[in-house]
Amino acid sequence: MSALARALGFSVAMILAFAAITYVLPQVKGEAPEEEEMVIGELTMDSFVALGEKLYQGKGTCTLCHNSLGRAPDMLTYDVQSTSLERIADSRYQGQAGDAESYLRESMLEPSAYVVEGFGKKGSNDTESPMPAVNQPPIQLSDIETDAIIAFLQQKDGNPVTVALPSADAAPAVEAENTAAAPALAQNAEEAIAKFGCAACHAILGSESPVGPSLKDVGQRLQPDQIRISIIDPKAEIAQGFPPIMPEFPNMALAELEMVVQYLSQQTGAQP
Repeated sequence: MSALARALGFSVAMILAFAAITYVLPQVKGEAPEEEEMVIGELTMDSFVALGEKLYQGKGTCTLCHNSLGRAPDMLTYDVQSTSLERIADSRYQGQAGDAESYLRESMLEPSAYVVEGFGKKGSNDTESPMPAVNQPPIQLSDIETDAIIAFLQQKDGNPVTVALPSADAAPAVEAENTAAAPALAQNAEEAIAKFGCAACHAILGSESPVGPSLKDVGQRLQPDQIRISIIDPKAEIAQGFPPIMPEFPNMALAELEMVVQYLSQQTGAQP
């Protein structure tokens, strides 16, 4: 009995020791994306511009393509005011904008109104943009968020900000927008891939985008569990030679995730 008592005493001591260690070690917290808090009517122009910069770098996913990798024009490297006016005057322009502010808004909501030469969808002769409308899935910016990004783009070049600050009267509309019904679930993998803009960065479903690794043969390289993790936690392992710019998809339903995983696991690069 004394040996049993000693064994039990040792076990209890170890449990207490490990419990004590958990209080000493620093706690690791997850880094889930946080929603930007907007108090309509309390925004100053400085805070509105700061919000626009955060949206540009984050939820808006602008830097996925608008960067130095050549997927789309890098808007941070040129004056958007003068460039917008030049594009409105271009004979290829098909939009309705009459000034730089309205052009910037139009370029986000109707990207194909003007496609910068060399940046159109393959085979479209630069008449169709690969960029998704930012007010549609998967990005879904509100009107106020879109205006905040425009304000940021205007101020970064030292130009006057012409976008009006949202007033307190806009609060009910914003609240209604935030509580609107979620977009319909994709019915198949192809719809899910299109819904979440995968082809904007990856070669898949007719896209030849080189921004991210090709998905045409991903089933040869990764197991289904690895594909699933790469979607759920895109920064867990970065493919060699590619930038760590893939966003998370918190609004992707489990059914959509599994459809995409199963579809991609079957992509082996083999010709049909």
